[in-house]
Amino acid sequence: MSLFGEHAAGWLLFGALGAMIDRRRRRDWVAATAAVAVAHGASVGVKRVVRRPRPDNPRVQVLVGTPSKLSFPSAHATSTTAAAVVFGALLRKPLAAALVPPMALSRMVLGVHYPTDVLAGSVLGAAVAVAARRLARRPTALRAQEGNE
Repeated sequence: MSLFGEHAAGWLLFGALGAMIDRRRRRDWVAATAAVAVAHGASVGVKRVVRRPRPDNPRVQVLVGTPSKLSFPSAHATSTTAAAVVFGALLRKPLAAALVPPMALSRMVLGVHYPTDVLAGSVLGAAVAVAARRLARRPTALRAQEGNE
């Protein structure tokens, strides 16, 4: 799970495959995949502002490498939650309950995040996904008009 979620790569690949397979809704898959990328980027941005160090306790064995020493929020939880919301909507499946808890729990079990890191990541991922879905549902003419202003 850790490798799949690293830099949201697994979710971005999943979205790209969806776009290739479901040609009728390719634009929707691309938009959903972009939302996952934006969520991941937002998580990295918040991490750099907050600068919370990862857990460091001699009783906790860290079981995986990390790309940085920053912890808050969990980018894995952020991108997984965003993916569960946007891809779940496309697949008409409630993916959040199946995907988010195992990813969030794995980050704590691996010793690289505090509970508040994964909670904040999930909230951030959900917020980005909901905003992306609302934006995608807006009428095309209205979006084009706003682009010209």
